[in-house]
Amino acid sequence: MDVEWSGDWVAERLGVALVGDTELRDLLGLALRRNPKRAHLLVSNVLGKHVPQRPSVVYGAGYELGERVRDLLGEAEARRAVVLGYAETATGLGHAVADGLGVAPYLHSTRRPVEGVARAGGFEESHSHATSHLLLPERPGLLSAAPGAPLVLVDDEFSTGNTVLNTIRALHERYPRDRYVIVALVDMRSPEDRATLTAFAREIGARVDLVARARGTVRLPDGVLEKGLSLVADQLAVRADAHQEEPPPVSRDARPAPVRVELGWPAGVPDGGRHGFTPVHRAALEAALPDMAARLADALGDARRVLVLGFEELMYAPLRLGTALEDATTAEVRYSTTTRSPVLAVDDPGYAIRTQLVFPAHDAPSDGPGERYAYNVAGAGFDAVVAVVDSVADTPALHAPGGLLDQLAGHTGRVLLAVVPSYVPTPSPVERQDAAMLPEPLRGPAFSSYAADEVGWLLQDLSDTALEAPTEEREEAIQSGGAHYAESLPVEYQPTPQYQELFKAALATSAGRIARAVGTVTETVLAEHPHSRPVLVSLARAGTPVGVLMRRWAQHRHGIDLPHYAVSIVRGRGIDANALRWLAAHHDPADVVFVDGWTGKGAITRELAAALEEFDGFDPQIAVLADPGGCVRTYGTREDFLIPSACLNSTVSGLVSRTVLRSDLVGPNDFHGAKFYRELADSDVSGYFLDTVAARFDEVADAVEAETKELLTADRAPTWEGWAAVERISEEYGIHDVNLVKPGVGETTRVLLRRVPWKILAKRGAGADLAHVRLLAEQRGVPVEEVDELPYTCVGLIHPKYNRGATGASGTAVTGK
Repeated sequence: MDVEWSGDWVAERLGVALVGDTELRDLLGLALRRNPKRAHLLVSNVLGKHVPQRPSVVYGAGYELGERVRDLLGEAEARRAVVLGYAETATGLGHAVADGLGVAPYLHSTRRPVEGVARAGGFEESHSHATSHLLLPERPGLLSAAPGAPLVLVDDEFSTGNTVLNTIRALHERYPRDRYVIVALVDMRSPEDRATLTAFAREIGARVDLVARARGTVRLPDGVLEKGLSLVADQLAVRADAHQEEPPPVSRDARPAPVRVELGWPAGVPDGGRHGFTPVHRAALEAALPDMAARLADALGDARRVLVLGFEELMYAPLRLGTALEDATTAEVRYSTTTRSPVLAVDDPGYAIRTQLVFPAHDAPSDGPGERYAYNVAGAGFDAVVAVVDSVADTPALHAPGGLLDQLAGHTGRVLLAVVPSYVPTPSPVERQDAAMLPEPLRGPAFSSYAADEVGWLLQDLSDTALEAPTEEREEAIQSGGAHYAESLPVEYQPTPQYQELFKAALATSAGRIARAVGTVTETVLAEHPHSRPVLVSLARAGTPVGVLMRRWAQHRHGIDLPHYAVSIVRGRGIDANALRWLAAHHDPADVVFVDGWTGKGAITRELAAALEEFDGFDPQIAVLADPGGCVRTYGTREDFLIPSACLNSTVSGLVSRTVLRSDLVGPNDFHGAKFYRELADSDVSGYFLDTVAARFDEVADAVEAETKELLTADRAPTWEGWAAVERISEEYGIHDVNLVKPGVGETTRVLLRRVPWKILAKRGAGADLAHVRLLAEQRGVPVEEVDELPYTCVGLIHPKYNRGATGASGTAVTGK
């Protein structure tokens, strides 16, 4: 016996035909739209929108498509993918695809504006009853194109492909990328429509792949729109003559009162993908589903046929509750959702929409009041319905006579209401600050010798302020407690010709080694931010040359421009809070990656972590070129070697001084200060340093790729080995102050250039990496002591309890221990 197809009624009357894969008729039925833009509606049997279906079937259809996308992309690109679903019909499908992909964050478009949440884009759907799609991610950087980050666009069907084309066009202008993957249950485009999308992909220079469960076309006879509209009008007239629908089987007086079920929705987990849904959210929801399903099962009692009914864009949460309920009960469970799309209902087995419930909108929609619909619920024999709405939609209109709950009660013996808390991103304290009054970053050549696009300095220019003091005076004031080291500047060390030649020789020797570390740390950062474009924020000034090089690597190897800023952080005073406010106003804090040159004992690492406790959204981890102290997770190397940018001061750092924080110069709404030493331009080797290292990028690319792969699978947890060594040295040498022990080649160099050194501890057998240290030590009369069992190449000791009476006005170090 032939089973009647749920599209026969429309096919016979309009001459519409589906042609394509044999599965099409199992997946789709036909109905008539009450829409002047298109006559027919393809009604999916596995989407869970209009036709109640087993939740596991609906979820499995999307999940399987996600697995196919993962196979198409490969593991590396799948880790970087972002999934975007279309409101309203594909919000749940897109979410299931993201689950099948496994590691992808998810976002769906929405037709519900949310106060206080900025738009990250939007697009139009030409044939839809409601056209405007908004994109409202909590993290604006979610849609930014990280290298190799495909965008996966999910809709229930492709009819013409125009919606997808409009989406890609709108997003590609703001967030260009190299690859898009389009996913649908059915691809029903004509050959002409396929050619249009292919030409568009060629036009924008991007690869566009398509993954669909079934393919075919809809054959439409001439005049089908007019004929369809006429047919709809005739059916509505017949219904009007018959005095509307028959009364529901349950009179209003006998209808069951809805029972509210407290789900125990996990805190912090969004109700869906309107503002983004991450793998972390997914894991939290999975853990909570069994308990929520148990609560529903208890409330359902002996109900044997149950419908879980979602609400418009809220499709994923009720779908997953439905799959969990299937596991928790022996009842027959079905799933569908309400919709704002008007469709003609015809009670005929050859028609896909048999019955229709009509009720007023109950979520105070921005486009005003209107009708909403639930299809194939009335007359379906459900002895219980679980209505799932978000808290925005839990309004008096939901509970009023004629509202959704009242309408459901007329067709079932039990109505449960489960309310999922509506997730609204809350602006952080940082974002609430008025950043509009803060100035734009300083840029070269007006400030620094770096090119304007290489770095923006979130500093104020104090070039015309006298801040320098003799090294010995500064040291005495610092150690006596009379001044902080950030309140003045040391007199800039002017290298001798011999020292300049030593710098050039060291750079020539180590440029490849530095390039390799730059590549490794940059690739690690990109891998750690697979779904966004990192924003590099270097800690001025030692981190700034590294940030510039990381930016150059990303541009050279991947063709992407990473934003790069430099900010001030001061030991004991914290990071520049106004700089963070500026960053939060212009970028997603979650995308910010702090960058420094190297670690010593990890004091700045701890300083940054402590300073960021009061600022939401920023990750306190630091990416460094070299981590000999074992203080961070993200690094280019953990070897302690000579980084030539540590050999000099401003002349290798864009002619910018150390940062300054002094109350009479830096007000509550000011950035920290710094000076631009324009007068030292003839001695500037900042560009020379960058160009020399960048010239080695290609030759180290293979080594970087291998090292990065190894690092990403290794245990990179900080060991804090350096801090332990510093504490031991501090006690062993009678210093009793870890701030006066400066481990590593870079920190030792700083001691010799800026402070009053006491002595240098050199690892026995250290070679060329210490040539410049030995030269500086000789010039300052500082003894170099060869030691064993040193975790660093060298350690610089600042003179403890320094005063000029103890060492002489020249600051020449004493030789005794």
